[in-house]
Amino acid sequence: MVSEIDQYVIDKVRMLRQERGFSQSQLAFEMDMSTGFIAMIESGKYDKKYNISHLNKLAIILQCSPQILLPDKPLTQ
Repeated sequence: MVSEIDQYVIDKVRMLRQERGFSQSQLAFEMDMSTGFIAMIESGKYDKKYNISHLNKLAIILQCSPQILLPDKPLTQ
């Protein structure tokens, strides 16, 4: 089960990925990861999540600030 903050980041990355026309496979290639890893993260059924290094790389690929990938305010636990 992913935490509320992890789910927020996953949803935000998915939204930006889709807006920018990236498939999971294309994003995985750009991040030098497997497509299966991206799929597991986005499914939310596995204990897989993005780390800080991933967020920085995602911001470069998606051409945005890493801050965009995080909520404006803390989320409740």
